[in-house]
Amino acid sequence: MWLDDPAIVATVVTLSAGAQRVVIAPEVGGALAAFYETTPDGPLHWLRPAAPAAFAERDPLRMASFPLLPYCNRIRDARFEFDGGTIDLAGNDARFAHALHGNAWRHPWQVGARTESSVELHFEHEPDSRLRGDWPFRYRAQQRIELSGGALHITLSAQNLAARPMPFGMGHHPYYPRTAQTRVYAEVGAMWHADADVLPTHLGPHPAVAALREGMSADAFDLDNNFANWSREATIAWPDEHRRLTMIADAPFDHMVVFAPANEAQLCVEPVTNTTDCFNAVGMREQVGGCVLQPGEKIAATVKWTPHKN
Repeated sequence: MWLDDPAIVATVVTLSAGAQRVVIAPEVGGALAAFYETTPDGPLHWLRPAAPAAFAERDPLRMASFPLLPYCNRIRDARFEFDGGTIDLAGNDARFAHALHGNAWRHPWQVGARTESSVELHFEHEPDSRLRGDWPFRYRAQQRIELSGGALHITLSAQNLAARPMPFGMGHHPYYPRTAQTRVYAEVGAMWHADADVLPTHLGPHPAVAALREGMSADAFDLDNNFANWSREATIAWPDEHRRLTMIADAPFDHMVVFAPANEAQLCVEPVTNTTDCFNAVGMREQVGGCVLQPGEKIAATVKWTPHKN
């Protein structure tokens, strides 16, 4: 296990409070590598721990969770219209046909103030016109990560440093352990149906809406969808292991993504401020989310994960 690898340990920041631990990889997109509890039988993981290759390849997609700024999930064809012009993000990552998850996760973050149980990470984006598809707005972002009161708290904040308005969204992308018994509980109003490119087509009913209220099996549907009118609280439960993890988010994390693909071990329940492709989406602002930050304007919100044992 990489937790015992001195080369990896030297690159991470580990926070502790009682038996809880959070391992952070600032150089890998400011991602969390693990959130676990020490026990006599070894670590009890509340988030899916990072794969060893995630460090070698600097791949946040194989970490435990990573920040999403300045937008969440995909932008269709990597372009959108804003303030009288076209924002073209094509070419920022050849792996994806559509722009994905913003740019903060693709860069190292700087470590700021730190205590035994908390740390601040900083990232500042300076647009580079020489880089095709670079985000054309200057902004500053921060994560404050803290273990407190038996819970993991992450406060995401950002400020528009550009001289013009900037479209904006943010979120975090946590992966959870997934077993045959895993259940997800959440109060949601409707689901964004999606096309083959996982881009939203319309907001409407779906059996997953009712299933989430009752405790949806992670294997019930093939999901990579946004949910609207979320109560900003969700619980991931492992009844066979007699434990559960409750996630509570502040506004404007008013949207939730569930990624539970069929026949895969992955499970994400993501608090986000905007639905996929929100800069192109047609609908009322409360349905698609996101915002416009004026020059100098700041935004901040917190997500809390609280473990429970039955």
